Amino acid sequence: MPQQYLEVGKVTSTHGVMGEVRVQPWADSPEFLCQFKTLYVDEAHWPIKVERARVHKNMVIMKFEGLTDVPGALAMRNAILYIDRKDAKLPEGAFFIADLIGAEVRDAADGHVLGKLTDVLNLPANNVYVVKGGERDMMIPAVPAFIAETNVEEGYIRVNVIEGL
Repeated sequence: MPQQYLEVGKVTSTHGVMGEVRVQPWADSPEFLCQFKTLYVDEAHWPIKVERARVHKNMVIMKFEGLTDVPGALAMRNAILYIDRKDAKLPEGAFFIADLIGAEVRDAADGHVLGKLTDVLNLPANNVYVVKGGERDMMIPAVPAFIAETNVEEGYIRVNVIEGL
């Protein structure tokens, strides 16, 4: 069953003197975080209303309802922010990385199970899937040349295996 709340970023510091905070986004783009009117804080998932949000140098500057000064914003430092899955609007064919973790990874040619996806590394060029539990551990670039199919609903990924992978 998919998680209801998904991690989307971390409050790293304050911004200015009016209670704004800087958020390091954990999404494909920082703009993704700007669409939400409510975020949820830490594992308790207590809701906090977003008054405004904007992107600044690959970070998101957010103003939360009730935070009006630097001490209040400092209290948010290191807080992990979550979204409710039902509030997210994803483009057609897009999915959450959290939904891939634990997916079975199969060879696209013969259906042989290579292992399970245990982690996704977010590297500058592209994401890399970490696959463990098979004959050997693998790291597979998440690019069309290697990823033949991603089926989140059925919990598997088909990959094109090349020599040396």
